[in-house]
Amino acid sequence: MSNTNTETGRDAESTRNRDALNTDTMQWVSAIVALAGLGLVAYPFMFESTEAAIWNDTLTGTAIFLLSGYNFVRLSRNRLASVGVASLATLLGLWALVSPAVIEMGSSELATATAAGGLIAAALSAYNAYANSKADTPEHAPARA
Repeated sequence: MSNTNTETGRDAESTRNRDALNTDTMQWVSAIVALAGLGLVAYPFMFESTEAAIWNDTLTGTAIFLLSGYNFVRLSRNRLASVGVASLATLLGLWALVSPAVIEMGSSELATATAAGGLIAAALSAYNAYANSKADTPEHAPARA
């Protein structure tokens, strides 16, 4: 009987470890999304753009940067990222992806850069939301030097 309890204990621990979230890895995901947001802010000033494109990319990029930065801070404190915040960043990334079809961007380079930044932000934010919604507890990483 003790053999069965030992095996059950191992199964429970392996399941718990599998569902634990490595917050260090997820910090990188949030940081990349934040950089994509900063890219969206910078693109209208790097390429020929219309006033509507400047406002769109600046506001969308700033919001994505702030939302991802908030989740980065949560993850740096070994807490789970906010699924709602990551979901909102996903929606904003999707908006940036389709906005070149809705708003006159002023140049094809800006339209491509905006769509690419939106795709990166949407995909990684969606992954962040999914991974954090499925996680049980953060996995404590070793102390950093």
